[in-house]
Amino acid sequence: MTRRAPILVSSDNHELPYSKGVMAAEITATGLSPSRAYEVAEAIEEHLIATERRQLTADALAELATGVIESEVGERYARNFTRWRALGAIDRPLVILIGGTTGVGKSTIATQIASRLGITRVIPTDAIREVMRGMFTTELMPSLHTSSFEAERLVVQPLPKSADKVIIGYREQARAVCVGVDSLISRAINEGTDLIIEGAHACPGYFKEPSPQEAVFVPIVISIGDETLHRSHFAFRSREARDRPQGRYLKYFANIRRIQKYIRKSASSNGVPIVESFELDRTVSECIDLVLDRVAQAVGEGNLESTRRVAPNSG
Repeated sequence: MTRRAPILVSSDNHELPYSKGVMAAEITATGLSPSRAYEVAEAIEEHLIATERRQLTADALAELATGVIESEVGERYARNFTRWRALGAIDRPLVILIGGTTGVGKSTIATQIASRLGITRVIPTDAIREVMRGMFTTELMPSLHTSSFEAERLVVQPLPKSADKVIIGYREQARAVCVGVDSLISRAINEGTDLIIEGAHACPGYFKEPSPQEAVFVPIVISIGDETLHRSHFAFRSREARDRPQGRYLKYFANIRRIQKYIRKSASSNGVPIVESFELDRTVSECIDLVLDRVAQAVGEGNLESTRRVAPNSG
């Protein structure tokens, strides 16, 4: 059996063989699931073989890929592919904040988005809280020394009977942690590093939004409307991590839901989009749509064709 010669992709005086795996990884940045992205990458290879193309530039491959993506899965994903490639032309970092109450899937969603967009820094706000609680004693800053849904226990200020201690405790903790969030955003801007911050403390109205000249900034809130589905997430968490027994979360489930209501209200007041979490791939896809919409705004939709990210196939 004769072995087929590789299809070579050239860029900047370098040539590499076309790789379905690398192309599929690029295509997942559109919001497609990895399995569907691989099918599209196979369709691109089949087109190259059928047209007997043995060598092409990275830009020509990108143009071909855009057309195949549109014919295979639709204009939305083709547009996102072009937008993602434009991200490399922006001289500002991409900073994504993913907020939402405990148990809505923020960490998983953030990890998926990071993988698909090629972002290497993902920082949970709980890690920020852990660092800060090592610096401040319980007496000095009590709100840092418990989970967000238990912070009511450490509210020390006198309150009227009508006050909601759950929300007041959460607000105190979010306000303190977002000092650290702001510092991380400033560092990302100074270093020009893409960054995702996720956590219950990333509540709209508590962090400083950088200017469009400083960063492509995308705040998102994740929410679960269905209480039964929300409860089921804690059973899954307890199986995945031994230090997260679901009983503790379910004990404070009413608090967690109240915090979600507050975060949603804050998001609406600050113009931050809310994405419903009910199926992972669809939720990730919606979040990527929001991110790439901001990229398009930053570049200018009309300039997308002339501002392209260098394809991984080109080396």
